Amino acid sequence: MQYRQLGHSSLKVSAIGLGTMTWGKQNTQAQGFEQMDVALAHGVNLFDTAEMYPVPAEADTCHETERIIGNWFAQHGKRDQVILATKAAGPGRHMQHIRQGPKLNREHLTAALEGSLTRLQTEVIDLYQIHWPARSANYFGRLNYTVNHDETLQQTEDGLREILTTLHDFIKAGKIRYYGVSNETPWGLMTYLRLANELGMPAPVSIQNPYSLLNRSFEVGLAEICHRENIGLLAYSPLAFGMLTGKYHQEATPEDARLTLFPNYQRYTGEAAKQATALYIEAAQKYGHSPTEQALQFVTQQPFVASNLVGATTIEQLQENINSINKPLSAEQLEELELIFKRYPNPAP
Repeated sequence: MQYRQLGHSSLKVSAIGLGTMTWGKQNTQAQGFEQMDVALAHGVNLFDTAEMYPVPAEADTCHETERIIGNWFAQHGKRDQVILATKAAGPGRHMQHIRQGPKLNREHLTAALEGSLTRLQTEVIDLYQIHWPARSANYFGRLNYTVNHDETLQQTEDGLREILTTLHDFIKAGKIRYYGVSNETPWGLMTYLRLANELGMPAPVSIQNPYSLLNRSFEVGLAEICHRENIGLLAYSPLAFGMLTGKYHQEATPEDARLTLFPNYQRYTGEAAKQATALYIEAAQKYGHSPTEQALQFVTQQPFVASNLVGATTIEQLQENINSINKPLSAEQLEELELIFKRYPNPAP
């Protein structure tokens, strides 16, 4: 396993990180335990979760993923071997079962953190993340930006100041070590950095956004910020909901697969994404990689990526994901991937 500094923090995270959002829905507690055992044995030290997991976000399973991880810590006593990351949910129409409608103010963030600490059975979170913005912004693949005329710049910045001061207090209290943002925009990340500097408070050390062969929008704006401001990307959906593994190729519907179980997840299933995926599969076969290995290694080898967050529902998938670290891509292969991308640029933003 490779290890990388997480932004300007003191944390060294594994280049492959363990995503957990299927535990409690597609995976049982026993399966989650097995995944954590296997991941840790292979040198994976970053476990990423969220208070709203598993997905899809539903009231009857909400928080279950954190509980599974907490139970594993309680039974195995390996908390000191794991860099633990979780997230606080922001407002959203499908989130009313969380804190009666989550907000990103001091009261709600305090309740969110205390709940996560209890479920995770730990005294401190290594990386606490804001799961998505509270303001009007484009994330989760949304296009066609709409101006909210009721939301002033002053209100927006005051909201971010409240988040920053609250997170700073969490750090001073020893309840979190560092914080990061997620599903954030270039404006949002730079505003966090500016306000933190103005307030004399710690800046975010990471950003967790989607990044894959089907969605390289992070390279426009955010990659430069990560480089110049020393922020680490925790890349999520590197396999584009499994599309880039090839298991949905030619309209296949494998049993118990995410897009089979939850067909409303259509972010990566458009026609252009399918055509691009077919070409990526051909390229992988040409150069002796599995489609999964190629897609993951493309993400992992990017200089702005601190950790590539993989999610799996089987141990076989997890092992292939982790072992992708040992499958470098040649310059010739990378050139071919660029040609495919130029033909189908960002087919699933």
